[in-house]
Amino acid sequence: MLSNIAKEHHDEAGELRALFEKQLKELYWAELVMVDTLKSVISHTMSKDLVAALETHITQSTAHAERLEKLFAIAGIETEERHYEALSCLIKEVKDLIQHTNRGVVRDAGMIAVLQKVEHYEIACYGTMRAHAIALREEDAVTLLELTLQEEKDHDSILSDIAESHINVEAADKEV
Repeated sequence: MLSNIAKEHHDEAGELRALFEKQLKELYWAELVMVDTLKSVISHTMSKDLVAALETHITQSTAHAERLEKLFAIAGIETEERHYEALSCLIKEVKDLIQHTNRGVVRDAGMIAVLQKVEHYEIACYGTMRAHAIALREEDAVTLLELTLQEEKDHDSILSDIAESHINVEAADKEV
């Protein structure tokens, strides 16, 4: 029979695993949805640098979804998507931006801003999942999550570089 302290610890570990699995399903949905969203963004983007970065990110998002499928296997659960409302709001923001701005550098600057919000969401999620995987002693999961987390951070940096190197300045020049 488990002592109250041991039972509490066991229940909390089960709750942490449930949080991990919930976020895994949400991230899986997010990666799949972002592939389609990025394709749409590309078709409405002017900057060749931004298009190239987004094409690379589509490839990465596909790889991220495949890694998440491995995480489902590691966790011993069925691969499943779970809709995440916060990301849906950001996708709606992308669609609204496309609809309400003219094609050009101002739209590109806006796209980068929204896409970086998505990156920051993904960075937060992958970082949290990594911390949970460490606590749950899922070493194989930690390795996969660290790889994806670094790629998300790198992509965020690329978007910043593109925005700061020319797009934001060109967009500001349109205001003069």
